[in-house]
Amino acid sequence: MALDNLISIEFTQDEQNTINADLTAIETLIASKVVNLTPEQRQEYARLGNETENWIVKVRNYMVQRPDLIPSWLNQVEMDKDFAARLYLNPLISRVRQLLEEFEDTNMLISADIYHAALMYYNNVKQASVNNVAGTTTIYQDLQAQFPGRTSGSESSGSST
Repeated sequence: MALDNLISIEFTQDEQNTINADLTAIETLIASKVVNLTPEQRQEYARLGNETENWIVKVRNYMVQRPDLIPSWLNQVEMDKDFAARLYLNPLISRVRQLLEEFEDTNMLISADIYHAALMYYNNVKQASVNNVAGTTTIYQDLQAQFPGRTSGSESSGSST
C-alpha cells in the first residue's frame, strides 16, 4: 500500500546556520542565568500553580501597602528580582514549549515518512529474495533482524520496534 508523503521540508545550509547561530547566541546569553537541576532536585522544589501564583501577587501587594510588616530577615530586593524574572520567563517558557511541540510534531511526521519508505524498500527486497533475485537474500536477512520473532508477512504492519 503506497503512503502519501506526510511532510516535505528541507532546511537550506543558510537556514541551518542561522538557526544554530541564534540558538548558540541564546545559550550564551542565558548561560550565567539558568540552572540545570537533577531529577531529585526537581522533586525538592515547589512549582507554583495558578492559585499559589495569585496568592503571591496578593502577598506582594500587601508588602507594598504595609512594608512595616515585612520581616527584617526577608530580602525584599531579591524577592522583587525573582518575581520580575519569573514574570519575564513565564511567557518565554510558553513560546519555547510551543516551538518544541512544533519541532517534535514535524520530526514525528518526518520519522513516519522515513519509516514507511524504509518499509517499502524492505518489502521490495523481501519479495525479490522470495523470487531468488541475485544478492537479495543477504540484504533481506540483514534487514529482517529489525523484526525478531515476527512471522512472515507481519513486518510490513507499520509498527516500529
